[in-house]
Amino acid sequence: MRFGLHTGYWSAGPPPGMADAVARADEAGFDSVWTAEAYGSDALTPLAWWGARTSRIRLATGIAQMSARTPTATAMAALTLDHLSGGRFVLGLGASGPQVVEGWYGQPYAKPLARTREYVAIVRDVLRREAPVTAPGPAYPLPLPDGVPGATGQGKALRSTVHPLRADLPIHLAAQGPRNTALAAEIADGWLPAFLSPALDGEARALLAQGFAARPEHRRPAGEHDETFEVCATVPTAVAGSIAQAVDLLRPHLALYAGGMGSQESNFHREAMARLGYGDALAEVAAHYAAGDRDRAAAAVPEELVREVCLVGTPSDIAEQVARWETTCVTTLVLQTDPRALPALTPLLTPPTPPA
Repeated sequence: MRFGLHTGYWSAGPPPGMADAVARADEAGFDSVWTAEAYGSDALTPLAWWGARTSRIRLATGIAQMSARTPTATAMAALTLDHLSGGRFVLGLGASGPQVVEGWYGQPYAKPLARTREYVAIVRDVLRREAPVTAPGPAYPLPLPDGVPGATGQGKALRSTVHPLRADLPIHLAAQGPRNTALAAEIADGWLPAFLSPALDGEARALLAQGFAARPEHRRPAGEHDETFEVCATVPTAVAGSIAQAVDLLRPHLALYAGGMGSQESNFHREAMARLGYGDALAEVAAHYAAGDRDRAAAAVPEELVREVCLVGTPSDIAEQVARWETTCVTTLVLQTDPRALPALTPLLTPPTPPA
């Protein structure tokens, strides 16, 4: 089991201590560091700034929102960071949700799976640099066709002036719904689940197998799994004197995602957690959150749910909980935690010495 560090969303400003935490994670042997974006800080700038102090850890966006940039702009950023980091960049992409896409970026959210297919195909064409990039659309036509309002008709198919360091730079897709998960296995190099639980491993494996089967024949794995395909699951983590104390630390986090990270009609985080059988409790959380009572929303998060999708307690408690993940499809546990907890979690990187 590999481990990553998720730096999370910024609140009013940069998370205190995170620059040092990223440097410590690099020194300690963490596999990867991940950054997020919603409608405040972006995912690329912190990765470049903090990553400049590192030498070996992989630098990953978890996630870069597709609607924030055109596919070619995202490919430019990816190939640039890959060069600057010496081949350590991982491009994590996601469609976000209608509240952000339409409210912040002013773009339609319809047909996210079709848009994702187009987007990834264009990014890969830029990175392969085999020919000038063209795309039929409809979401991202290149060059912009005649007849589009405001178009001059002078668009030209172009090829990147920069030669990518890696034409096969890894692209991972964030997905929580069944169809998105299968799509990740079909067209990407990795899947980025959130609020996953070992209890859902069978369902996850079936969806990934469905995606592998939809690949072109030359890309299908020989067996049930693609050994090169990564599953990097973000897991909220809290270190405290007891499991109960740590659960209370993470209740507000889950309440935010269940009640505040999406509209009342469409919240993919809440839907993912509801698959564990907590639909009624999550509806109560969302209702309190919508009413502005965040304390009651947090209090309504069931302890059992927190323990299913998070790592909580003392370092030894957390080590025991990690063992549940080792037989799942997850290849990397990406710990989303307070930077001050990092020293207590570093022993997870060293397997225990077997008895003589």
